[in-house]
Amino acid sequence: MEGAGDCSSCVGVMLELARGISQWAHGFKNGVIFVFNTGEEEGLNGAHSFITQHPWSRAIRFVIDLEAMGIGGKSSLFQGGSAPWAIETFAKVAKYPSGQIIAQDLFLSGAVKSATDLQVYQEVAGLSGLDFAYSDATAVYHTKNDKLKLLKPGSLQHLGENMLAFLLHTARSSRFQKEAGVEREGGTGQTQAIYFDVLGKYMVVYTQRFASMLHNSVILQSLLIWITSLLMGGYPGAISFGLSCLSIVLMWIFSLSLTILVAFIIPLMSTSPVPYIAYPWLVIGLFGAPAILGALTGQHVGFFFLKKYLRHVYKKRVPRLSHNVQENLIEWEAERWLFKSGFIQWLILLVVGNFFKVGSSFLALIWLVSPAFSYGLMEATLSPSRLPKQLKIITLILGLAMPVLVSAGMIIRLVGTIIGVFARFERSPGSAPDWLGSLIVAIFSAAVVCLMLVYLLSYIHLSGAKGLVIFAMCTLLALTLTAVSTGIFPAFTEDISRAVNVVHVVDATGRYGNQDPASFVSLFSATPGKLTKEVENLKDEEFACGKNKTLDFVTFTVNYGCWSSKDSNNGWSKLDIPELHVESDSMSDIRKTRVLIDTKLATRWSLAVNREEISDFTFEVDSEELVPSGHKSMVDGWHIIQFSGGKNSPTKFHLNLFWSTNTIHPSQKAYKQAEDTASLLLKLRTDVNMVTPKVERVLQKLPHWCSLFGKSTSPYTLAFLTALPVQF
Repeated sequence: MEGAGDCSSCVGVMLELARGISQWAHGFKNGVIFVFNTGEEEGLNGAHSFITQHPWSRAIRFVIDLEAMGIGGKSSLFQGGSAPWAIETFAKVAKYPSGQIIAQDLFLSGAVKSATDLQVYQEVAGLSGLDFAYSDATAVYHTKNDKLKLLKPGSLQHLGENMLAFLLHTARSSRFQKEAGVEREGGTGQTQAIYFDVLGKYMVVYTQRFASMLHNSVILQSLLIWITSLLMGGYPGAISFGLSCLSIVLMWIFSLSLTILVAFIIPLMSTSPVPYIAYPWLVIGLFGAPAILGALTGQHVGFFFLKKYLRHVYKKRVPRLSHNVQENLIEWEAERWLFKSGFIQWLILLVVGNFFKVGSSFLALIWLVSPAFSYGLMEATLSPSRLPKQLKIITLILGLAMPVLVSAGMIIRLVGTIIGVFARFERSPGSAPDWLGSLIVAIFSAAVVCLMLVYLLSYIHLSGAKGLVIFAMCTLLALTLTAVSTGIFPAFTEDISRAVNVVHVVDATGRYGNQDPASFVSLFSATPGKLTKEVENLKDEEFACGKNKTLDFVTFTVNYGCWSSKDSNNGWSKLDIPELHVESDSMSDIRKTRVLIDTKLATRWSLAVNREEISDFTFEVDSEELVPSGHKSMVDGWHIIQFSGGKNSPTKFHLNLFWSTNTIHPSQKAYKQAEDTASLLLKLRTDVNMVTPKVERVLQKLPHWCSLFGKSTSPYTLAFLTALPVQF
């Protein structure tokens, strides 16, 4: 078993765990190895080096990976569905178990463009394991505020107590070797674990096999009840059912329309298209309020047509009833249909989730069964026409208590994580529309309201509080829009900073038509929005911002940024510009080109190989083959290679290029005419951890809410660009 950690806070926890475990080691049946990783953001280098090179790696049977996506909160299990025995054990022995399979579903779906050390152990060594992470204040991740001193002590205590209990139990277990072996062979499919916690006090764990049986049973019973109800109701019942479903459709349409409208308005009235990063609670007013307004309006339209139809039915069925009694019965019947129509959307989600084996389908199960049971019990025991208002409220509370307890904390944490991710949202800065981030939050907010408030909204139509709710939501929306437009609550603060990159670029690709390399300082951000406010303090540096000039950093492209060439020729040397030298170019069965790559000062670089021209390649250093021939992955028509080594790493490599079979040697007039001669065969970026005088001035003048941001694809503060054309 292994514990791996890449966050600074995890190091302290692991040291304390090692101290605590050492006092109990006399009773162990299994060993515990602690691995303190580095190079995680350079491409999971530490985990890969350990599992492929360290002699202890052969003894590993199970992995616990401690991650951090923020500076606090509970350390929650967010990956581990293939290890049901381990999750069951954690749920049983942990003092404050926390984990949600919905996070695992998001990772597996590809919605989260990230990877953890556990992925290396799974893919390279075939190991199973558990992934834990903090997720509060994710906006500070990899910024200047991502510091140990800002981490909440309670978060460390929570992680430490849970891990100590789990490690002690597992290390003493005589079942561990057997269970870990089964999981290593493949704990997926029907044995995959479904897990979620209730208020961080208790964790529910069961297998996908049990989930499928339970879901199938509920689906069949629900369909049977609905079919029976429609047959008994006859034609009027079918029409009433259709109109109640129409109310659900209108609820979604109106709710989505209002929230999406706000998402498009925000970039026009705010200096930032995501002005709620520093103050996430603004989302309640910006998107929650219009979502409720739209949902209530849509339901009310459906409620109106439903009452109109029921009035027609009642006049034919019971024409002798007094007008007041008839109206009360019609309103009650319409409310019943609206309430029951809320079951339909959850039933659809349960059917879809069960078909695709989505772990978080348990949410649909809870939101379907609990309200249906409470409401069905009420209808079976009491006369609807004489039902007291107080009992309706009690039924509503009983029906929603369990779903709210299970899902409220999960939704709040998920919203916080989504908002925090916007601090580093754009992989290629400027590539996404300004409104895209807010659009995602808008759709999510509308979905939460339409799904989880559907039962409550159906009651509001008869409660007499409709006018008050509408007034409150309109007021809240107006106040938050005013606060955002006036900057009362700024988008970024000293504690929640904007992720910005300042890079001195030396471009020797020749794309500007000059023989000499172009030198300039580039300012760009992975956070959506322009850099207008940021460059206000940089007027003396003569920055120009816009999308008129893209910047290709090999692993990504800056489509919007700011550039300044003033005083940019100091702090670097032409001797440091990397070289791509063609040593040989021969033709036998296929064309083969041998290129010498000299990265000069840099031991960290990124290289792109044109996939349309090159079918395969190999890497050599000192005649030792580092990358053999074989199937190569491709991104947007390029093979991408990233290298990050220590200070003594090699800086000269040989690259053997094997051209596509449809490529002919130049001596045989292989190339097309002038329009193709400018295309590139290789693109190289080298990174040097050096601050030039120009960059130093820019860093000093940047506003206090800005922070440098780095990850494996980001350049250092000095980057050299060079390229080799196809017609070299």
